[in-house]
Amino acid sequence: MNPVYDFTIPARAPWSHVVKAGQSLRIVDLEGNQAVDCILYDAADPTERYSAQETIVAQNNLFLTVGTKLMSTEGRPMMTVTADNVGRHDTIGGACSCESNTLRYGHHTKHQHACVENFIYELGQHGLGKRDVVSNINFFMNVPVMPDGALGIVDGISAPGKFVELKADRDTLVVISNCPQINNPCNGFNPTPVRVTITE
Repeated sequence: MNPVYDFTIPARAPWSHVVKAGQSLRIVDLEGNQAVDCILYDAADPTERYSAQETIVAQNNLFLTVGTKLMSTEGRPMMTVTADNVGRHDTIGGACSCESNTLRYGHHTKHQHACVENFIYELGQHGLGKRDVVSNINFFMNVPVMPDGALGIVDGISAPGKFVELKADRDTLVVISNCPQINNPCNGFNPTPVRVTITE
């Protein structure tokens, strides 16, 4: 595989890049237990974007792992998980926001930076906005479904150097928020950098 791009996303920061059809994107959890929120958009027509619902139905599974096709709102594959040494990734837990921080953790957290704000900023670099933020993937995040149907946000199952790799089925705009959350265990209460590489 020929490397064409290599970047370390700082803790808490947003990032975006177009991954061309046939290229592979690897996301590496450098220090372990870091959640990476991600949304996909068709690079040519960003009104078509990742759909959690279509993805869950297509694979009959809430969790993402090797072989999972990440489906669009039009029911077409955008990227395919081709390698994963973590085991599973979340597609239902959503992204933190200033509003959800306030609801879950108290009004004193309202000022804290969150993934929704990262997404809005990064989408703005591509002519998109708040209305284009949709349900996201949470790579490396552990969100089990409890016996009563509630979602748990618990310690991650990743570790330093663990990774997930996605192959683009078409030119895909990948938008990431390297999650800044410090109020629950999804980042071990300590956001850390992640590395992204693109090969072809």
